[in-house]
Amino acid sequence: MYIGGKEFAKMKRKALKKEFEDYIIRHKEAIYRLAYSYVRNSDDALDMVQESIYKAFTSLDSLKDFGAIKTWFYRIVVNTCLDFIRIRGREIVAGQEYLIDNSPGASDSYSDIDLNRALGELPDNYRGIIVLRYFEDLQLNQIAQVLDININTVKTRLYRGLDLLRIEMEMDGQEV
Repeated sequence: MYIGGKEFAKMKRKALKKEFEDYIIRHKEAIYRLAYSYVRNSDDALDMVQESIYKAFTSLDSLKDFGAIKTWFYRIVVNTCLDFIRIRGREIVAGQEYLIDNSPGASDSYSDIDLNRALGELPDNYRGIIVLRYFEDLQLNQIAQVLDININTVKTRLYRGLDLLRIEMEMDGQEV
């Protein structure tokens, strides 16, 4: 039985959609964590994840190699969050909501509130790289792809960000 070009493309797209759905389900916590690290509000992070998934589904044809799904999708999430921050401005989460969202019992938060607060004090370009490297376990070349910057820039910002983080933690009386 001969399958025409259009039918084959439909079958391929359907299979790619299914693989992408499975990827999202398997990595939903990491995707949420990444969005949260940028917008710092649980409701906004959920919105960013939802919007990123929509954008990814509408541009699924641009994914050439499914092996690069992580960097491709993380780039969409990061760009969606940066667009949100640019448009809406940075919101400061304070008080009871901050403590609830960052309690040790929450499965989607960092275990150290002081570290999370210190990360929040860093400029976005440093915090994003630190989160991608140490919380999302991306390699430096993957971070460069996600953020669409030179790998040497990633290295410079990573080490400068770690220095700033160390200074911030020392100012709070934490041993680093």
